[in-house]
Amino acid sequence: MLKNGWIDISVTISSGMMHWPGDPAVKISATQDMTKGDPDNVSHLSLGSHTGTHMDAPRHFFARGKGLDLMPLQATIGAARVIGIRDKQCITCEELRRYRIQKGERVLFKTRNSALWKKRVFQKDFVYILQTAAEYLAARKVRTVGVDYLSVGGYGIDGAATHRTLLGAGIWIIEGLDLAGVLPGKYDLICLPLRILNSDGAPARAVVRRRARE
Repeated sequence: MLKNGWIDISVTISSGMMHWPGDPAVKISATQDMTKGDPDNVSHLSLGSHTGTHMDAPRHFFARGKGLDLMPLQATIGAARVIGIRDKQCITCEELRRYRIQKGERVLFKTRNSALWKKRVFQKDFVYILQTAAEYLAARKVRTVGVDYLSVGGYGIDGAATHRTLLGAGIWIIEGLDLAGVLPGKYDLICLPLRILNSDGAPARAVVRRRARE
């Protein structure tokens, strides 16, 4: 836990870390090294735009969609709700209805996925959002959706469809969260992606802090 009750819910980026199949591998190397006599340390980073904890922009699935550099800050700064998902396979409309999700909410889904970060190899059977559930979230007009693995859509199941449904409805997407140390409930959220021009996605740092009872 960080100071003042803040909890870091982003994963650490490191060379060789697990990534989405087909995306660029993560490589971090030193271009200057003080242990070798250089005056300072400088690293070279090579990674995909959807590495680790990251955000998706509309441009990810829409050729003329907005990049993350145009994301309004209120999309990912403010009140959020962590919702515990019981289903071990996917996030469904039936389960979402019981939470009475409201317009403008920022919702982060905690699933069994958070335990998958302990595995160094990509897991294809992660919990994902069904397209029908994505349509439900779009109809509820939520502001932001966060998930605790590398995609809101499944591996080979509703991948593009779920992305298009959410992004097409103006919903901002956070992927790759680690919610293992976070209980369901109300939180303050700060999640800021790198400000890259016309970016389809970008790594982000995300933190939450439990809100006082209202």
